Amino acid sequence: MPDLEDEAAQHTSALGPLIGLTREDIFGAVAVLLRETASDPARLMRHSQAMGSEMVKIMTGQSELAPHPKDRRFMDPAWQYNPFMRAGAQYYLAVQKGMAEWLDELELDDLERDRARFISNIIIDSIAPTNTLAGNPTAQKRAIDSGGLSLIKGLKNAYTDMTENKGMVSQVDKRPFELGRNIATSPGAVVHRTEMFELVHYAPSTEKVHEVPALTIPPQINKMYINDLSPEKSVVKYLVDNGIQTFVISWKNPTSEQGSWDMADYVRSCREAMEVTAAITGSDKVNVSAGCSGGQTAAMLASKMAADGDNLLGALTLMVCVLHPKQNDIEAGSLISENGLALARRRADKAGVIKGDDLARGFAWLRPNDLIWNYVVNNYLLGEDPPAFDVLYWNADATNLSASLMGDFLTIYETLAFTKKGEVAMLDHKVDLSKVKSDLFILGGVTDHITPWRATYRSTQLFGSKDVTYVLSQSGHMQAILNPPTNPKAKYFVQKKKGKLPATAEKWIEGAEEVAGSWWPFWMEWLQARSGDLVDAPKEVGSKEYPASDPAPGLYVREAC
Repeated sequence: MPDLEDEAAQHTSALGPLIGLTREDIFGAVAVLLRETASDPARLMRHSQAMGSEMVKIMTGQSELAPHPKDRRFMDPAWQYNPFMRAGAQYYLAVQKGMAEWLDELELDDLERDRARFISNIIIDSIAPTNTLAGNPTAQKRAIDSGGLSLIKGLKNAYTDMTENKGMVSQVDKRPFELGRNIATSPGAVVHRTEMFELVHYAPSTEKVHEVPALTIPPQINKMYINDLSPEKSVVKYLVDNGIQTFVISWKNPTSEQGSWDMADYVRSCREAMEVTAAITGSDKVNVSAGCSGGQTAAMLASKMAADGDNLLGALTLMVCVLHPKQNDIEAGSLISENGLALARRRADKAGVIKGDDLARGFAWLRPNDLIWNYVVNNYLLGEDPPAFDVLYWNADATNLSASLMGDFLTIYETLAFTKKGEVAMLDHKVDLSKVKSDLFILGGVTDHITPWRATYRSTQLFGSKDVTYVLSQSGHMQAILNPPTNPKAKYFVQKKKGKLPATAEKWIEGAEEVAGSWWPFWMEWLQARSGDLVDAPKEVGSKEYPASDPAPGLYVREAC
């Protein structure tokens, strides 16, 4: 179960170019496979003969095919010692090997080859014998040992998913969690509310606080309490315990009537939240941190403020955020096409919003081994409950995405707006990060499949800042952020010598050193140095002008799709 939790937590959903992926793009990749199958009968015959030869070896016990030692699907000893099970695994591996060799011979360009390989892997993963009771010895043993109760429990889990989870296999047991009771428990209150957002001010826990406050801009999908899960994983608690006046935006979950909310609206809301934060604390600067799509929003905010001569922004922290994307950054990037992006826009405009459940479903089917079949086996075949894991609970608490904002994110992706100095017009200004002079702290994750660390590193070259720090955390995406000092396995990489960062990630890693422990203390030292002098902590959250209302984490996080 811990392995299942950890693996799933590496693949939390996130905004990116995949929101523009359509089923037509996927079918197009399948069509390429079918076209090439029919284009050269001799090649097809040759590979069929090779496959037949391997099948004969399997039937006569002479095949040397064996699963990878780290492939968890075939860990049960039966795959090695039971001749029928071993043959079943070898048949599957023969198909897998034959498909890979066939793809290598196809006359495709690099993009088409990547598309074909990605789709074929999804298909092959779906036919793994371990996905069925007949082909899963562990599930068969569980059924015998439990007197069939595991199968009954598996059927119950499947029925529950059909009736209560819109047909998707559950990745988390939500029952143990309750907002404000055992998750998102840091004390604080909403001090400002608009149609688009709530601003939550968290209560200080120290007698002295730094005079410059910190505002967090969360992603526009999922909920803001990722910053305040359990106390040992809470970025919020770590901030306030270290004397940082902490504010977090909580976005409202848009409905179809609010599908017109675009990047300009979200940036204006961020600027408004900064003004309120400054007014409450009396500071003339506000440090900002943001992750994933919230980081893209923060970058657009910084560009707009620089163009307007607005000096309210202090230091800027960007976590697991890609500002300079490339199509081959992610495995599924090859499936994205210009026509697909246009079609995705039209469909979203018609619907008003992209439903959070649809986003989660589409994302899961792009990584089916990790996010579908693992849970089919665990929940249905073994009759186990899905893990009760706080990160997965948050990930399943999806929100909608307004059509207009989706369109703006896709525009940023298509135009590479952040990489062009003043060439792309958005939000009534020419986007130009070279005009942003704020000190920068940028974080990537070693095994991040969503915002790969080399892609996050490119952001170091876009800003006009003279002080840029890049840190590479272990683990993937949100787990890279939620890597507190209590994690005994925590480690991170940072540049050995101070000074200008190299132009490429490859050069940077050559000069980086591994540091044992969490990156949080390193970041805190960096942030405190840019947070001004220590002053007496306020006695209560909010102010006379912005009084406290609903307790943290507020009302908007409780809204369902």
